[in-house]
This record gives sequence, C-alpha cells and structure tokens, in this order.
Amino acid sequence: MDIKIRRVTQEDKTEWIRMRKGIWPDWSNEYLGINMDEVLASDNDLVIFACDGDKPVGLTEVRIRDYGEGCETSPVGYLEGWFVDEEYRGQGVVGIMTQAAEDWVRGKGCTEIASDTWLENEPSIRAHVKMGYAEVERLVHYVKKL
Repeated sequence: MDIKIRRVTQEDKTEWIRMRKGIWPDWSNEYLGINMDEVLASDNDLVIFACDGDKPVGLTEVRIRDYGEGCETSPVGYLEGWFVDEEYRGQGVVGIMTQAAEDWVRGKGCTEIASDTWLENEPSIRAHVKMGYAEVERLVHYVKKL
C-alpha cells in the first residue's frame, strides 16, 4: 500500500459526499453537499483524500477556527472529520492524513490543533490518543421540547 495525499477538487464531489456520509451517516446527501463550494474556495479550509494509487480511500477535513476547546491560542486548527474505507482501516491511513492536516495548520501559523468525537466512538477516541491528542473535556447535550 502506497498512500498519497491530494487535495479534493470540484470533480471529487460525489466521492467527497460518499465519505462525508461515512462520518455523518444521519445527514442527508443534500445537507452534506451544501457548503462544498465555499469550503473549496476558502483559505481557511483544507479537504484531502488519501489515495491508494488513483483510488480515494480516506478523507480528512480541517479548518482554521478562532477557538478550540482546551486550546490556549487563537486561531487554531480543527479536525472537522475523517473517514477511511473499511478495508483500509487499521493501516495508518488516518495518521498519514492527520500529519498532512497538521502540517497545513502549522503552515497557517497555528501552534495548536483540536478535534472532537462522539462519546461512544471508541475507535476514534483510540485513534486520537494514538496520534498524541489529549482529551480536554466531555460534553453532554440536552434538549427540552416546549
């Protein structure tokens, strides 16, 4: 396996939506595609594919934000999401993509990068820890119908 990183382009939208659906399965394809043009045009967003040959097998979205939970500086990089096709999981693809994202964030002048995951997403929690991310807080959301 020889994984190469490349930026997502306009021509990649179908594959990008497919992988976004892997991150956020409850969201509609229409919603997942709503901000793609803005993200691609933004200097504060990076979307990359990890490719095995020409085949995209992983996706990472990273953004420059003003704030990240637990961060002491501003702005900060923020890992918005990552996805790896099932047959490539456990082979270091997330680490390769995250390193590329961190390099981009450093190039933007940031000294910190943050991320999040759901409390029950144990594989993501383990991956974050393995790559050197420290847990800074846990959050439970509530809602009340009125």
